[in-house]
Amino acid sequence: MTTTHAVPVTVAIARRADPARAHEMVAWMRAGTALAESFPGFLGAGWVQSAPGSAEWHMLYRFADGDTLRRWEESPQRHWWLTSAQGIVEHTRTERRTGIEGWFDPPVDHVVEMVTPAVGEPVPPATPPRWKQAVTIWLAFFPLSLTATLLTARFIGDAPLALRTLIMTLCLTPLMTYLVLPRITRALHWWLHGQPAPWRMLRRAS
Repeated sequence: MTTTHAVPVTVAIARRADPARAHEMVAWMRAGTALAESFPGFLGAGWVQSAPGSAEWHMLYRFADGDTLRRWEESPQRHWWLTSAQGIVEHTRTERRTGIEGWFDPPVDHVVEMVTPAVGEPVPPATPPRWKQAVTIWLAFFPLSLTATLLTARFIGDAPLALRTLIMTLCLTPLMTYLVLPRITRALHWWLHGQPAPWRMLRRAS
């Protein structure tokens, strides 16, 4: 018997609004958060302003997994909320972060407001310690790097070093980003976030 962990998804959206309409912007974001709170899987939301008086705003919201996020993003409630700000708010960028992708975000400065779920709602896991992040990356990178080194030495060992390095990095980068890191992050989710090992939980249940 195996267990799987849903991977929380954080969406970061950059928007612009006239600084003179900051109060309207905050009210609009509060309304969107209130709507999102009623959807299953909502883990929290918040927003920051780049600096006092800045036109740049960054809104973040987090859901338990991709399915619950999609239900919110495709909902008529969210569509109505977005259209209500036409002519006031300009959407500039969206980023989705899961697993290891959100570990290297730069700190933010001017925190305007953070909204957390009501009592009894699940809360997002804390960011893993940096040393655990480093160990996870090493566990993914070492076998890939070793395999690539052996293969290039065997098949293109006579090629110039720069060419071999180029081929290795071109192959390893997408493998690390899209295949190996997401899988090892899911497999080590319990360890990264200080939870009991899955086999211990199964032993207790039996």
